[in-house]
Amino acid sequence: MTHIQKSAYSYEDILECGHGRLFGHGNARLPLPPMLMFDRITQVRAEGGAHGKGTIEAELDVRPDLWFFACHFEGDPVMPGCLGLDALWQLLGFYLGWTGAKGSGRALGLGGLKFSGQVLPSTKLVRYRVDLKRVINRKLVLGIGDGVLEADGRVLYEAENLRVGLFANPAAM
Repeated sequence: MTHIQKSAYSYEDILECGHGRLFGHGNARLPLPPMLMFDRITQVRAEGGAHGKGTIEAELDVRPDLWFFACHFEGDPVMPGCLGLDALWQLLGFYLGWTGAKGSGRALGLGGLKFSGQVLPSTKLVRYRVDLKRVINRKLVLGIGDGVLEADGRVLYEAENLRVGLFANPAAM
């Protein structure tokens, strides 16, 4: 399948990515539910963003019955911070696949992370944004960006220097 670069992706599109059909076998994939942490990609651009090198944005419709609220924590439900962070890595990996880069995505770390609030069952909408700082597409494929998670318009997470690489993965071919 030849990927047609779009500026936004529906839930059905991102599920196709999770099944390996959007960017082709062996290339960037999103996790499938329940680990897929957004419902749609609302914008992806190769230019613009805070650093002028591209941006990707996505949204999650929060419902009180989302799987993690029942177990994290009983009687005090909150979305685990690691899931919001993972959503930012998911978006950065998707961005690399969107550019046409080849390989399976893996999170490689980040420079810093600040939490200033929690995603609760009463939250209606989570928005994620990653502003690209650098994309390397040679023998090494690497994306570096800064990300934020907003809940109902309030910034709750700020992640600096998120890093995702794409690697040849014979098992995914």
